[in-house]
Amino acid sequence: MAAANIWRLPLPTVLLTEHDLDAMTLKQVETGSPWDLQLTALENQSLEAMRLINDLRVRDSLKTQFLSNISHDLRTPLTAIVTHAEMLRDGMLGEVNEAQRKSVDGIIACGRQVLNMVSEILTYAKGSANQLDLVISEFTLDDLIEQLRILNTSLLTRKDLDFSATVESRMPQLRADRQKIAHILGNLLGNAMAFTPPGGRIWVKGRMGVHERTPELVIEVGDTGVGIAPEHHDLIFREFAQVDSSPARAHHGTGLGLTIARQLVEVHGGRIWLESEPGRGSRFFFSLPASYLAV
Repeated sequence: MAAANIWRLPLPTVLLTEHDLDAMTLKQVETGSPWDLQLTALENQSLEAMRLINDLRVRDSLKTQFLSNISHDLRTPLTAIVTHAEMLRDGMLGEVNEAQRKSVDGIIACGRQVLNMVSEILTYAKGSANQLDLVISEFTLDDLIEQLRILNTSLLTRKDLDFSATVESRMPQLRADRQKIAHILGNLLGNAMAFTPPGGRIWVKGRMGVHERTPELVIEVGDTGVGIAPEHHDLIFREFAQVDSSPARAHHGTGLGLTIARQLVEVHGGRIWLESEPGRGSRFFFSLPASYLAV
């Protein structure tokens, strides 16, 4: 029996203009063979789908542009607030007593927290608009992990978290975007510290691996925290997604940390995934192609 021909109408890869859409009119066939009627119905359905896809792309483009604009507009006044609060704290505008200093420290801490959220939104907007460029430099994974450990010493100490790092001794230097790799690790470590109870463990491991017969660098960030149910493994990598989205949730944020980590991994041509179950902690992995290793 001869195989039937399958008609595949190409979907647009760019936004269509109103003129393009107006030129694509639905066909009407009042008489004709059953084949003509069926073909026309399929063409009309395809046209309607193309209109819907184009509308969704327009809306997504407007959302991304709005996020980018609002992030830029918020960052300047927020930076000014933090800067002037630091001037008050340091006594540059006159002496402050201990109670006033604590209040100003609270303003600075909250201001920096909001600034970090704004920066996350801006990074996400750039990733959605395909505006993330790689700035390649050479660095070692050990040095990068140690820098992140030092930056997070305060929280690790406050929660009495045991932190360890293990990188294969034969690991060569990386030739990748150091800032973006630090951002990925920082977001994963931030989640691990937030969702691991006091006295728990957090670790980072780096090793060489093979995926589909292709060598790659695999980095793992694990913890003994609350864990994530399997049905939520895909959800947490989506933008603005929270496993617990209730206003009373214990951990707040933009819901973009893992989305941005995914974007930054993918711009390097890598993969990101996790292994986790409730009550058994989480292990996040991301890979970089071996082409990013300095050999």
